[in-house]
Amino acid sequence: MSERPLNQRPAIAALLAGLLLSGCAGLDGSTPLPADAPRVVGADRPRDRDHERLVAAFGGEARAPQAQRLLTEITKRLVDASDRPDESFQITILNSPAVNAFALPNGRLYVTRGLLALANDTSEIAAVLSHEIAHVTLRHASQRSELQARSTLIKRVTENVLNDAKEAAAMQNESRSTLASFSRSQELDADQAGVKVLARAGFDPYGASRFLTALGRSASGSDGSADMMASHPSTKERVTLALQSARRANAPGVGEAGRVEYLTAIEGIAYGDDPADGVVRGRRFIHSRLGVAFEAPEGFSLENTSQAVLGASSDGSRRLLFDAADTPNGQSLEEVLRTTWNDTIEPGSLRTETINGLPVATGLSVGKEWSFRLSAIRIGNTTFRLIMAVRTGAGDLDAIFQRTLATVRQVQADEARAIRPLRIDVVTARDGDTAQSLSDRMAVDRPLDKFLLINGLDRGDALKVGYRYKIAVE
Repeated sequence: MSERPLNQRPAIAALLAGLLLSGCAGLDGSTPLPADAPRVVGADRPRDRDHERLVAAFGGEARAPQAQRLLTEITKRLVDASDRPDESFQITILNSPAVNAFALPNGRLYVTRGLLALANDTSEIAAVLSHEIAHVTLRHASQRSELQARSTLIKRVTENVLNDAKEAAAMQNESRSTLASFSRSQELDADQAGVKVLARAGFDPYGASRFLTALGRSASGSDGSADMMASHPSTKERVTLALQSARRANAPGVGEAGRVEYLTAIEGIAYGDDPADGVVRGRRFIHSRLGVAFEAPEGFSLENTSQAVLGASSDGSRRLLFDAADTPNGQSLEEVLRTTWNDTIEPGSLRTETINGLPVATGLSVGKEWSFRLSAIRIGNTTFRLIMAVRTGAGDLDAIFQRTLATVRQVQADEARAIRPLRIDVVTARDGDTAQSLSDRMAVDRPLDKFLLINGLDRGDALKVGYRYKIAVE
């Protein structure tokens, strides 16, 4: 949860209806910039404001010197093996738990630390970089910009010259479809070109399909299909074509995988949320900068999004939302609830009280299928909202709400300073170790699921004695 407040009433209902939400964990294509953007990245180049804005939007640069050195070496090998070995690239690790990578036309490459945690060997991360380098060398950004410009021109001509809004809408829809297909085609082109370069550089070309498979697993809640307007093809399609390209390049087992080298390089990097944006520790949420904490009910899973903290029971019948509200100076907590809730608050249900030394207002709203308990809590100059929802017949809403509300508290400065991000630790499996036993050492919600995800394992897979695995620890 960032410091940006959420004050739009429809957003609350949308977030509650969509719990648990998960971001689209995918690899973005090239970000469109002018076709004449500078091609060579040098140490003495002028200030790059696009780069600065982008880095700021992703939480700044991550401090990971070992990983940075490895990525730089990999990039050099890939560029030397590409069709444009004269081009220069510079890679930045972004301090974001999201799984993402992208490229700018000027040779800037970006990977998030969340993506580094998902990959399991050097060939997998090399596949990601090779894909992004291909976007640049194939000039995808400028091509996409040209197609977007043409689409806009067609719409303007049809609307303004022919004065036919209906035809303009139809043509705009057709051009959107073409643009989406064009993007999907670019992604597949970059995949194919990337696997070729991967093999030429001496890496295991099957690293591409392995990472794409992990990427599909990380996109929880997605069926992997690409709709007509999607800018990326389905993960299944990408994996199939990447495997075909790898088979054309080399037999399995040929090429450098570099698992030990990679795990050594990423050991110690931050994992998950930055404490400055709030962290989830099991059922607890703590935000050091906003100075607030609470604990979800037993059986709930929490997810910290940019807009709010979202929670749900395993069957989805009980849900919660916790966020910071944008409130005018002097607005009462009761008015906060009245002005930020779409549905009717039950007459006589609004109450004020003090919990853990904090002023609190609570209310009740009852719908056909769901009942909601609402609360507004003030800490200093910030107003927080805790909203809990229970499907009709799924349990005692008031009891679960009161227990959760009683855990909301102010975080003192010394406690805030003590909060540290999780980090990746690499451990060697011993005789008797299982996915469950190693995941039990992880300080995260749903530890087994996340252990399997970051280690590329399926449920039921046996661990290999002497093999190295990643866990997330404090």
